[in-house]
Amino acid sequence: MDSLIAASARALAAGDALGALKRVALRDDPPALALRGIAMAQLGEHPRARELLRRAASGFGAHEELARARCVVAEAEVALAMRDLGGSPRALAAAATTLEARDDLVNALQARLIAARRLLLLGRLDEAAAALSLLDGHSLPPLLSAVAELASAELALRSLRTGTARAALTRAHDAAWRARVPALLAEVAEARAALERPAARRIAAGGEQALRLDEVEALLASDALVVDACRRGVGGGDTWRSLARRPVLFSLARALAAAWPGDVDRDTLIADAFRTRDPDETHRARLRVEIGRLRALVKPMARIEATPQGFILQPLGARPVVVLAPPIDGEQASLVALVALLSDGAAWSTSALALALGASQRTVQRALAELEAERRVRAIGQARARRWLAPPLAGFTTILLLPAALPIE
Repeated sequence: MDSLIAASARALAAGDALGALKRVALRDDPPALALRGIAMAQLGEHPRARELLRRAASGFGAHEELARARCVVAEAEVALAMRDLGGSPRALAAAATTLEARDDLVNALQARLIAARRLLLLGRLDEAAAALSLLDGHSLPPLLSAVAELASAELALRSLRTGTARAALTRAHDAAWRARVPALLAEVAEARAALERPAARRIAAGGEQALRLDEVEALLASDALVVDACRRGVGGGDTWRSLARRPVLFSLARALAAAWPGDVDRDTLIADAFRTRDPDETHRARLRVEIGRLRALVKPMARIEATPQGFILQPLGARPVVVLAPPIDGEQASLVALVALLSDGAAWSTSALALALGASQRTVQRALAELEAERRVRAIGQARARRWLAPPLAGFTTILLLPAALPIE
């Protein structure tokens, strides 16, 4: 390694991207290309950074396997920042194996951490937890330790374990302070602030109340019968019935829960569930069928009884009935989830949004077009380079609206 490359690497390690570029900006050898790519990534020029890192990786010879693996890891981190989640994770896993075999443990841990963060963005929480459990926090340098603890905190928040999340954020703050990276300290502060913001609304007979994440956790752990409009299901105690793929049943459950302890007339239920204001006998017959299906699903938690006007929800025991609503209004779950994903301020591609939501690209494109017409999102770029942005949603947290949040089996 020559003196300019060494000086540029030291500048990058200290966070001085411009100082690093000054030393290698006019060089096109693979080590210089790699350093230029990392510097451009630190400056936010992600497409250019990715191009430079790919050129560097292809420029290293067959005997420079370690350098190529480092380029793969750097490119994977750039792809994560670009929210480009469509690539295969196998190249990153192979790079991590190569780095471990060559005793470059810090970069190997970085590769494992990038893979875990990608799984978090995709909502694959069980796999992310398994990946994070393999990281030895004691062997990580402060910078990586802070990022790992932030990932652990996000995992805990999305699983609604606020105590675990607070502890992880405390460790992340300590590590970020040791690393002396202002951006990481700001990220930790933002994550801590999310714990104090409203995360959902409790709608019951007594009115509406904003809830923080810890209050949501306490509500779900209580004996209340909760119709959860964030996860789209019904739960009570240890019993949970998902209605995420049964929108008609969920609409009926929410309408009945919102009216509790009163009943809901049949025409109102038909309008909510079937989106029609002119019901006929076929709609009333279908309502009876759907109520029967809902009655069978919630039988361990509640009864649904007919009244002269319509139907009433009767929870088993003396438990209250509560609707847990998202902090923002939205008729379609896909729209609310899209707004939640885009609220991190990053630019997402349509394909990445489809992967994270588990939906088709055509469905996501229709939802984005609707949000764009309402000026809730905006697009930059054209064709395959198009990315979607939304302003951060100030005043509350969207943790409960993210894909695969709060998994309960």
